[in-house]
Amino acid sequence: MKIGIIGAGAWGTALAWVAANNGHEVCLWAREPEVANEIQNTRVNNKYLPGTVLSENVNSTPDVENLANCEMLINATPTQFIRPTFTAIQQSGALKQTLAQAAIVNVSKGVELGSHLRVSEIFAEVLSANPTYAVLSGPSHAEEVVLGAPTTIVCASHQKEIAESVQQVFSTQSFRVYTSDDVIGVEIGGSLKNVIAIASGIVDGLKLGDNTKAALITRGLAEISRFGVALGAQQHTFFGLAGLGDLIVTCSSQHSRNRYVGEQIGKGLSLTKILHDMKAVAEGVPTTTAALELAQSVGVELPITQKVKEILFDGADPMKSLYELMLRPMKSEKDF
Repeated sequence: MKIGIIGAGAWGTALAWVAANNGHEVCLWAREPEVANEIQNTRVNNKYLPGTVLSENVNSTPDVENLANCEMLINATPTQFIRPTFTAIQQSGALKQTLAQAAIVNVSKGVELGSHLRVSEIFAEVLSANPTYAVLSGPSHAEEVVLGAPTTIVCASHQKEIAESVQQVFSTQSFRVYTSDDVIGVEIGGSLKNVIAIASGIVDGLKLGDNTKAALITRGLAEISRFGVALGAQQHTFFGLAGLGDLIVTCSSQHSRNRYVGEQIGKGLSLTKILHDMKAVAEGVPTTTAALELAQSVGVELPITQKVKEILFDGADPMKSLYELMLRPMKSEKDF
């Protein structure tokens, strides 16, 4: 199969590595010409995934027209950039047929600012002529995937054959893909775990220890589940790879960009400086605001997300904010 990957960050590059090693032809589009040229000439993406050598099955390009005739398009562009990126791609006449017929697979995780749309809803607006959509998500740091570390993720689509096609393209002896029909659940699990990971990083930065981290992850999962179910998700999804699995790895790993942002906040750095010094995007930062506004529209309370928003954008004291969560009204644990 000819696979187009839109976005040559760490995850887009890792998926190119997996698909190419599985025998597929991959066209990896990079927004930055220097990144595309380096990959094409040296087989390495030193900016976003250094040390990983890509096979000859991967061709990298800064020209979106080279994505023509791809049978599957993987979106690895951060959520807040999907709409302008794909609106611009649609203007290429060479891609009109490809955009209408290729399976669209999203791997970014977030909620769009302003519109409060999930990624599937963004694509429904931008690519209205293409009804196919799948989301690929789960506990999967790019740096470990390309080392061949056993990794399991989930692909959700309303069309069973699309999810199964993605499963076949990416499944290897070290990279296993499960299927699901719960698009909402997989999207919300992937989006909100980044916000909880920021809070987890704050716990690390404040050196509050394991008890606090365990409490945060557990109540964070309750918060994500409560929100997702209100939007129409299946609750069991949040106890699977796209929920609990992704939450554990993102809250715990040194590879996690969102946990890193929180850790630096906990150490006293400003959000502006942290984001300025980062090469990659921490999707949990804009999702914090967008998710809160979406939750308010459906009458769901997100107390941890609210505190993260106050810390990031309102100047709230991190330590005081965490202790304020401890003083919320008493309740039964089963009351999700």
